Amino acid sequence: MADIESFNLKPGRRLARKYVVGELLGRGWEGEVYHVVEEGTGVERAAKFFFPQRNPGNKTFNFYARKLDKLRGCSILIQYHTQETFRHKGMDIPFMVSEYVDGELLSEFLQRQRGRRLHPFEAMHLLYSLAEGVEEIHRMREYHGDLHSENIIVRRRGIGFQVKLVDMYHWGRPTSEHFKDDVCALVRCFYDAVGGAARYAKQTPEVKYICCGLKRSLITKKFRSVTALREHLERFRW
Repeated sequence: MADIESFNLKPGRRLARKYVVGELLGRGWEGEVYHVVEEGTGVERAAKFFFPQRNPGNKTFNFYARKLDKLRGCSILIQYHTQETFRHKGMDIPFMVSEYVDGELLSEFLQRQRGRRLHPFEAMHLLYSLAEGVEEIHRMREYHGDLHSENIIVRRRGIGFQVKLVDMYHWGRPTSEHFKDDVCALVRCFYDAVGGAARYAKQTPEVKYICCGLKRSLITKKFRSVTALREHLERFRW
Protein backbone atom coordinates (compact mmCIF):
# COMPACT_ATOMS: atom_id res chain seq x y z
CA MET A 1 0.00 0.00 0.00
CA ALA A 2 1.54 3.28 -1.14
CA ASP A 3 1.57 6.21 1.25
CA ILE A 4 -0.77 9.08 0.37
CA GLU A 5 0.13 12.59 1.52
CA SER A 6 -2.71 14.45 -0.23
CA PHE A 7 -5.95 13.50 -1.96
CA ASN A 8 -5.98 16.76 -3.93
CA LEU A 9 -9.75 16.67 -4.37
CA LYS A 10 -10.98 19.18 -6.92
CA PRO A 11 -13.95 21.47 -6.20
CA GLY A 12 -17.08 20.15 -7.86
CA ARG A 13 -16.17 16.47 -7.66
CA ARG A 14 -19.04 14.20 -6.60
CA LEU A 15 -18.44 11.63 -3.87
CA ALA A 16 -20.60 8.69 -2.79
CA ARG A 17 -23.18 9.91 -5.31
CA LYS A 18 -24.42 12.59 -2.94
CA TYR A 19 -21.67 14.99 -1.85
CA VAL A 20 -20.06 17.76 -3.88
CA VAL A 21 -16.53 18.74 -2.87
CA GLY A 22 -15.80 22.36 -1.99
CA GLU A 23 -12.66 23.92 -0.53
CA LEU A 24 -9.92 22.25 1.49
CA LEU A 25 -10.44 23.23 5.13
CA GLY A 26 -7.32 21.71 6.65
CA ARG A 27 -4.61 19.09 6.42
CA GLY A 28 -3.00 17.14 9.24
CA TRP A 29 -1.00 14.03 10.01
CA GLU A 30 -4.02 11.74 9.69
CA GLY A 31 -5.68 13.20 6.62
CA GLU A 32 -7.49 16.12 5.05
CA VAL A 33 -10.78 17.90 5.75
CA TYR A 34 -12.92 19.38 2.99
CA HIS A 35 -16.07 21.41 2.88
CA VAL A 36 -18.75 19.40 1.07
CA VAL A 37 -22.37 20.05 0.14
CA GLU A 38 -25.04 17.38 0.27
CA GLU A 39 -26.79 17.14 -3.08
CA GLY A 40 -30.52 17.54 -3.05
CA THR A 41 -30.69 19.28 0.32
CA GLY A 42 -27.85 21.79 -0.10
CA VAL A 43 -26.81 21.08 3.51
CA GLU A 44 -23.18 21.94 4.22
CA ARG A 45 -20.99 19.32 5.86
CA ALA A 46 -17.35 18.73 6.67
CA ALA A 47 -15.70 15.54 5.40
CA LYS A 48 -12.49 14.12 6.83
CA PHE A 49 -10.51 11.83 4.54
CA PHE A 50 -8.03 9.53 6.24
CA PHE A 51 -4.66 8.67 4.68
CA PRO A 52 -4.60 4.84 4.41
CA GLN A 53 -1.21 4.55 6.12
CA ARG A 54 -2.63 6.45 9.12
CA ASN A 55 -5.80 4.37 9.26
CA PRO A 56 -4.82 0.68 9.15
CA GLY A 57 -7.84 -1.58 9.33
CA ASN A 58 -9.98 1.55 9.67
CA LYS A 59 -8.96 1.72 13.34
CA THR A 60 -8.36 5.48 13.42
CA PHE A 61 -11.71 6.17 11.79
CA ASN A 62 -13.54 3.85 14.17
CA PHE A 63 -11.87 5.49 17.16
CA TYR A 64 -13.08 8.94 16.10
CA ALA A 65 -16.58 7.79 15.25
CA ARG A 66 -17.09 5.98 18.56
CA LYS A 67 -15.54 8.75 20.63
CA LEU A 68 -17.61 11.47 18.95
CA ASP A 69 -20.78 9.39 19.31
CA LYS A 70 -20.10 8.86 23.01
CA LEU A 71 -19.48 12.60 23.47
CA ARG A 72 -22.27 13.81 21.17
CA GLY A 73 -23.79 15.81 24.03
CA CYS A 74 -20.62 17.91 24.39
CA SER A 75 -21.33 21.19 22.62
CA ILE A 76 -17.67 21.98 21.98
CA LEU A 77 -17.19 18.94 19.71
CA ILE A 78 -18.16 18.73 16.07
CA GLN A 79 -21.04 16.27 15.67
CA TYR A 80 -20.42 13.06 13.71
CA HIS A 81 -23.00 12.06 11.09
CA THR A 82 -21.96 9.05 9.03
CA GLN A 83 -19.25 7.10 7.20
CA GLU A 84 -18.86 7.02 3.42
CA THR A 85 -16.20 5.76 0.99
CA PHE A 86 -14.78 6.79 -2.37
CA ARG A 87 -12.27 5.30 -4.82
CA HIS A 88 -8.81 6.81 -4.96
CA LYS A 89 -5.89 5.22 -6.82
CA GLY A 90 -7.63 1.87 -6.82
CA MET A 91 -8.40 1.93 -3.09
CA ASP A 92 -11.61 2.39 -1.13
CA ILE A 93 -10.96 5.39 1.11
CA PRO A 94 -13.30 5.96 4.07
CA PHE A 95 -14.32 9.48 4.96
CA MET A 96 -16.15 10.85 7.93
CA VAL A 97 -19.08 13.20 7.34
CA SER A 98 -19.70 15.59 10.20
CA GLU A 99 -21.15 18.94 11.14
CA TYR A 100 -19.79 21.93 9.22
CA VAL A 101 -18.84 24.83 11.47
CA ASP A 102 -18.68 28.36 10.13
CA GLY A 103 -15.52 29.82 11.66
CA GLU A 104 -11.76 29.77 11.32
CA LEU A 105 -8.83 28.07 12.96
CA LEU A 106 -7.55 29.88 16.03
CA SER A 107 -4.08 30.09 14.47
CA GLU A 108 -5.49 31.95 11.45
CA PHE A 109 -7.74 34.12 13.60
CA LEU A 110 -4.78 35.29 15.70
CA GLN A 111 -2.80 36.14 12.58
CA ARG A 112 -5.52 38.63 11.59
CA GLN A 113 -5.50 40.47 14.91
CA ARG A 114 -3.55 43.64 15.57
CA GLY A 115 -0.11 42.56 16.72
CA ARG A 116 -1.20 38.97 16.03
CA ARG A 117 -2.57 38.68 19.53
CA LEU A 118 -5.66 39.33 21.64
CA HIS A 119 -6.15 41.84 24.40
CA PRO A 120 -6.02 39.95 27.74
CA PHE A 121 -9.72 40.67 28.33
CA GLU A 122 -10.61 39.02 25.01
CA ALA A 123 -8.24 36.14 25.65
CA MET A 124 -9.88 35.51 29.03
CA HIS A 125 -13.23 35.12 27.28
CA LEU A 126 -11.69 32.74 24.77
CA LEU A 127 -10.10 30.67 27.52
CA TYR A 128 -13.38 30.58 29.44
CA SER A 129 -15.27 29.24 26.41
CA LEU A 130 -12.63 26.57 25.90
CA ALA A 131 -12.56 25.60 29.58
CA GLU A 132 -16.36 25.27 29.70
CA GLY A 133 -16.31 22.98 26.68
CA VAL A 134 -13.42 20.80 27.80
CA GLU A 135 -15.07 20.49 31.21
CA GLU A 136 -18.00 18.74 29.50
CA ILE A 137 -15.58 16.23 27.95
CA HIS A 138 -13.85 15.58 31.27
CA ARG A 139 -17.17 15.04 33.01
CA MET A 140 -17.68 12.15 30.61
CA ARG A 141 -14.34 10.76 31.80
CA GLU A 142 -12.74 11.43 28.43
CA TYR A 143 -9.99 13.81 27.29
CA HIS A 144 -9.08 15.62 24.07
CA GLY A 145 -5.37 14.90 24.01
CA ASP A 146 -4.31 17.29 21.25
CA LEU A 147 -5.39 20.83 22.10
CA HIS A 148 -3.63 23.57 20.13
CA SER A 149 -4.45 26.49 17.86
CA GLU A 150 -4.70 24.28 14.74
CA ASN A 151 -7.40 22.14 16.36
CA ILE A 152 -9.63 24.96 17.60
CA ILE A 153 -12.26 26.64 15.41
CA VAL A 154 -13.38 30.04 16.65
CA ARG A 155 -16.13 32.49 15.84
CA ARG A 156 -16.77 35.75 17.62
CA ARG A 157 -20.11 36.29 19.31
CA GLY A 158 -20.49 39.61 21.11
CA ILE A 159 -17.74 39.93 23.70
CA GLY A 160 -17.23 36.17 23.74
CA PHE A 161 -16.41 33.32 21.39
CA GLN A 162 -18.07 30.24 20.00
CA VAL A 163 -15.49 27.46 19.87
CA LYS A 164 -15.33 23.95 18.45
CA LEU A 165 -12.60 21.34 18.82
CA VAL A 166 -11.40 18.91 16.18
CA ASP A 167 -8.93 16.02 15.90
CA MET A 168 -8.96 14.34 19.30
CA TYR A 169 -6.02 12.03 19.98
CA HIS A 170 -6.01 8.68 21.74
CA TRP A 171 -3.16 8.19 24.23
CA GLY A 172 -4.73 5.18 25.93
CA ARG A 173 -7.41 4.87 28.59
CA PRO A 174 -8.07 8.12 30.47
CA THR A 175 -5.84 8.90 33.44
CA SER A 176 -5.39 11.92 35.67
CA GLU A 177 -2.33 12.85 33.61
CA HIS A 178 -4.43 13.11 30.46
CA PHE A 179 -6.79 15.54 32.18
CA LYS A 180 -3.82 17.57 33.41
CA ASP A 181 -2.43 17.60 29.87
CA ASP A 182 -5.65 19.17 28.61
CA VAL A 183 -5.52 21.85 31.31
CA CYS A 184 -1.91 22.70 30.51
CA ALA A 185 -2.74 22.80 26.80
CA LEU A 186 -5.57 25.27 27.45
CA VAL A 187 -3.20 27.50 29.40
CA ARG A 188 -0.72 27.28 26.51
CA CYS A 189 -3.42 28.38 24.06
CA PHE A 190 -4.16 31.36 26.30
CA TYR A 191 -0.43 32.17 26.59
CA ASP A 192 -0.07 32.15 22.81
CA ALA A 193 -3.26 34.18 22.31
CA VAL A 194 -1.94 37.09 24.41
CA GLY A 195 1.37 37.21 22.54
CA GLY A 196 3.49 34.30 23.74
CA ALA A 197 7.06 34.63 24.97
CA ALA A 198 7.67 37.96 23.22
CA ARG A 199 4.96 39.68 25.31
CA TYR A 200 5.00 37.67 28.50
CA ALA A 201 7.32 39.89 30.58
CA LYS A 202 4.90 42.82 30.23
CA GLN A 203 1.71 40.90 30.90
CA THR A 204 -0.57 41.77 33.81
CA PRO A 205 -0.45 39.82 37.09
CA GLU A 206 -3.83 38.29 36.20
CA VAL A 207 -2.39 36.82 33.00
CA LYS A 208 0.78 35.59 34.69
CA TYR A 209 -1.26 33.98 37.48
CA ILE A 210 -2.90 31.75 34.89
CA CYS A 211 0.13 31.09 32.69
CA CYS A 212 2.60 30.29 35.51
CA GLY A 213 5.43 30.72 33.03
CA LEU A 214 4.07 27.54 31.37
CA LYS A 215 5.55 25.44 34.18
CA ARG A 216 3.45 22.29 34.28
CA SER A 217 3.99 21.65 38.01
CA LEU A 218 2.76 25.16 38.88
CA ILE A 219 -0.22 25.03 36.53
CA THR A 220 -1.45 21.65 37.75
CA LYS A 221 -0.96 22.62 41.39
CA LYS A 222 -2.96 25.81 40.95
CA PHE A 223 -5.61 24.30 38.64
CA ARG A 224 -6.08 20.68 39.65
CA SER A 225 -8.85 20.30 37.08
CA VAL A 226 -10.39 22.21 34.21
CA THR A 227 -13.27 22.99 36.57
CA ALA A 228 -10.83 24.81 38.86
CA LEU A 229 -9.62 26.84 35.89
CA ARG A 230 -13.16 27.70 34.83
CA GLU A 231 -14.13 28.71 38.38
CA HIS A 232 -11.05 30.93 38.69
CA LEU A 233 -12.07 32.79 35.52
CA GLU A 234 -15.54 33.34 36.96
CA ARG A 235 -14.32 34.69 40.31
CA PHE A 236 -10.98 36.45 40.03
CA ARG A 237 -10.67 40.21 40.48
CA TRP A 238 -8.94 42.51 38.01
